[in-house]
Amino acid sequence: MTRWWSCFRTAVRFALIEQARNRLALLIVVLFVPLWTTLAFTVVASAPLRFRIRPVGHTVVMDGNILLQINGALQALSLVIAFMMFVATVRSAPFDQRVVRAGFPRSGLALAKCSALLLVAAVVAAYTTAWMHLFWRPEQPLVLAAGMFTGAVVYGGIGMVLAAVVRSELAGMFLAIMISSIDLVLQNPLINPDADSLVVRLLPAYAAVQTSVAAAGLQVVPAGCLLLGGGWAVGMAALGIAAFAARTRTRVPRTGAKAPAGVEQAAPVS
Repeated sequence: MTRWWSCFRTAVRFALIEQARNRLALLIVVLFVPLWTTLAFTVVASAPLRFRIRPVGHTVVMDGNILLQINGALQALSLVIAFMMFVATVRSAPFDQRVVRAGFPRSGLALAKCSALLLVAAVVAAYTTAWMHLFWRPEQPLVLAAGMFTGAVVYGGIGMVLAAVVRSELAGMFLAIMISSIDLVLQNPLINPDADSLVVRLLPAYAAVQTSVAAAGLQVVPAGCLLLGGGWAVGMAALGIAAFAARTRTRVPRTGAKAPAGVEQAAPVS
């Protein structure tokens, strides 16, 4: 167990170093997130908009620029975290295979990647929430940060899953943009103020949007939304871990199997 924890700590450190080396993603976090949220607040008119928060049975009426800023912040988070986890997972794949074959526990390596996702999502969500706090004061700042964190973790898991499907960074970024655009555009309060259709309720960021809007305008904690978002996050992380396990599986030839013609079987190593 001591060896497992030592390997886990080492894997977490390397996973965080891998994230820190992704300068493009860091640049997007530092510049794109504030830019997008600022434009959403300053360009959109402040006319009141109605938005239905179905899990708590309330309809809030808020300034349109606030609602659009929340939606834009979640879209920026989803793109950034999905891209960061996709790139890190693709780039570390050869190294992961080598260390697993060398005896590194796969469970520790997989949990380290999930831990890195949680840490990165928490930092970026806190940064985004703090930036929005410069423009207006939410009713529940911590719940708003939790909503942002939920959306970031869900799309971080989606980024890990995409890494099992495609290898090109361009293709991964394109898929992340398309998924998040469909998800968040359908929940845009200008387009769909009710957000109450069955299709919308099945979208990955539905819980994050509902939680964030509730935190902005109500004193009610939408526990059901947080649980739903947690379920999405766990599901995406589970798919990512399953893809990681399949990618790093060590294939051992069956005992007694005949070697291909012209290839000599290696003698067992004592």
